[in-house]
Amino acid sequence: MATIKDVARLAGVGLGTASRVVRGKGSVSQAKLERVKKAIDALGYRPSHAARSLLSGSSRMIGVYIPLLSGTFYTSLLQVIDTELRAAGLHMMVAFGVSREDARRQAVEGVGFLVEHGCDGVIVLTSPFTDEDLATLGPKRDRLVALNHSYDSSAGRSFTVDHRLGGRLAARALLDHAHREIAVIAGPSTVADNIDRMDGFMCELEAAGIDTRALWAAECDFSSSAGYAAAQELVASGRPFSALFCANDEMALGALSWFHEAGIRVPQDVSVIGYDDTPAAAYSAPRLTSVHIPWREMTRNGVAELLNLCYGLQKPVTRTFPVSVSMRASLVTCERHSR
Repeated sequence: MATIKDVARLAGVGLGTASRVVRGKGSVSQAKLERVKKAIDALGYRPSHAARSLLSGSSRMIGVYIPLLSGTFYTSLLQVIDTELRAAGLHMMVAFGVSREDARRQAVEGVGFLVEHGCDGVIVLTSPFTDEDLATLGPKRDRLVALNHSYDSSAGRSFTVDHRLGGRLAARALLDHAHREIAVIAGPSTVADNIDRMDGFMCELEAAGIDTRALWAAECDFSSSAGYAAAQELVASGRPFSALFCANDEMALGALSWFHEAGIRVPQDVSVIGYDDTPAAAYSAPRLTSVHIPWREMTRNGVAELLNLCYGLQKPVTRTFPVSVSMRASLVTCERHSR
């Protein structure tokens, strides 16, 4: 494979001249420009990514860290990031954790990997990466954007929503449909946004006079299989319930699957509400009512902010994202409490 040195040698010019032609930057006489171009054509020279990085001082690559590559949730967000980067002539490098155990160490190693491999900036999606860990990145910390997480030291580069409000809205949707016997499938108690949504959910129920200590509740790992198993445990417990709140859509979809297999009709026998409003929620059977988090808008704006930081662009950036409830067929009024 031909190198930039081969091009310079064939064209009879210095390496700096050949580099300026390849980069398209800097002053080069017309005669030397033509000679270098002819040498490039003759040798079939194509600069490697590493060579372009050395020549330009930029890798034109953005790193993305996600805590766990499972399910479908992160897939749609990675697609948004990749689409935005490709439109700007950039590419992404992805690192991810492999389990929820020792998640902070995995996050530190993953972000470190992306930085060490020359990414111009890094996007971190919900992870235990802390302000203390951020400080270890040195100057690179100013080129890190957080999605669904907030850092005290870089609030302007953090893009998230009010998950506590999201939890309250989920509870209010159930209360407004006369549900008072409510079961809960929560996410991991170590995940910050799950803590917020569950806190908001329980506070709203308590404000309505419901004893939340008496609710049937399970803590799961956000997976569809966990939601499936938890729904089975809920019914086996014999506890009466008219509605089920799941702390994400994947667990809700797992619960819907088990209810269907068990002959429990949704929403006739039990109502179900999820959280996130992922694309799959609108196509489940029945279509899933879910707390709408504007993930795509949040992601696009986080990417725009990072491109502005890394490449001096002036893309418009929005930092406020409303939370709402997407009402669909899985939630109806509870007849026994509505009279």
